[in-house]
Amino acid sequence: MSNGQSTTSGLDQATAESWARLVLKGVDTEFPTKLSLVYTSADQIRTPRENFPAFYGCFDWHSSVHGHWVLVRLLKRYPDIAAATEIRETLSSHLTAENLQQEADFFALDEQKTFERMYGWAWYLRLVVELDDWDDPDASRWRDNLRPLETLLRRRIQDYLPLLTFPIRTGEHPDTGFALGQIMDYARALEMEPLESLVTERATAFYASDVDYPVQYEPSGHDFFSSCWNEADLMRRVLTQDEFTDWLAKFVPDLATQLDDGTIAPVPVSDVTDPKIVHLAGLNLNRAWCLRSVAAALNPSHPLREPLLQSADAHLAAGLNYINSGHYEGDHWLATFGLYAIERIGTEDAHR
Repeated sequence: MSNGQSTTSGLDQATAESWARLVLKGVDTEFPTKLSLVYTSADQIRTPRENFPAFYGCFDWHSSVHGHWVLVRLLKRYPDIAAATEIRETLSSHLTAENLQQEADFFALDEQKTFERMYGWAWYLRLVVELDDWDDPDASRWRDNLRPLETLLRRRIQDYLPLLTFPIRTGEHPDTGFALGQIMDYARALEMEPLESLVTERATAFYASDVDYPVQYEPSGHDFFSSCWNEADLMRRVLTQDEFTDWLAKFVPDLATQLDDGTIAPVPVSDVTDPKIVHLAGLNLNRAWCLRSVAAALNPSHPLREPLLQSADAHLAAGLNYINSGHYEGDHWLATFGLYAIERIGTEDAHR
């Protein structure tokens, strides 16, 4: 399993290489696969690669997208790893204008308007953000090739969010808090003020008055998200420091106790070969990045800051142990959560 290290400079070189190899294998692994598609005729039934020539691997579309984000991030941050040439070749092969236009055309079908809403959409925008500020000729080409589907997804988001009456609170893909956080980062990075305003408005409507979150009811048996901490991770983006501090005190009023008594603690994974149970490895990593970002949003003298950071470190260590386990059930996606947590993506101290 992985020996990933979190340092002031991100990953150690050996772990970066190990995770690169893991993801390179996954993005070209077409089967096994899971397709959650709506078909209106038998003529539409195709293999993953026929439908998604860019993002056909890694078991499902969204995992392939965030697997490509891992490759871009590693190539950008660790250009001297041995896998660098293969990463560049793979990205150039997958992220072609033709491939991505075909994927945009698929998403444009009316019967696919809910496909990957909004988890996969959010990861696609995270991939855009990673490429957008990179001064590299290949990266500029890949970024331009992403634009057709990016434009479509942005329009879908702008149409959907005003119609979403209630937030989706779940430990799996549809969780609204996670998606809104990613969309917010995208809107700010690309200076899209109307989209940023829309996210701020919906986040405020959904979550600003939340109090007494039942932290003790998390996790469910196959969660890879904490809806509680995804929400907090979103609201620290939306509120000022003073506003967020007041909101957090009402949202989880017993946080000091719950960080100390085991209510909020890393969870074990009883079976890494079970594709649902292994989700709990991701939960540890998701909590790690959320707890750290929440701590960073508080005043340095706040009494909860250090306990939050200690819990984040414990969750990170627990989650990293399950990456590169040799079982595809987790190996097709967990490096993404590990990299996101170690690199502190979405926070002001993220390595760029």
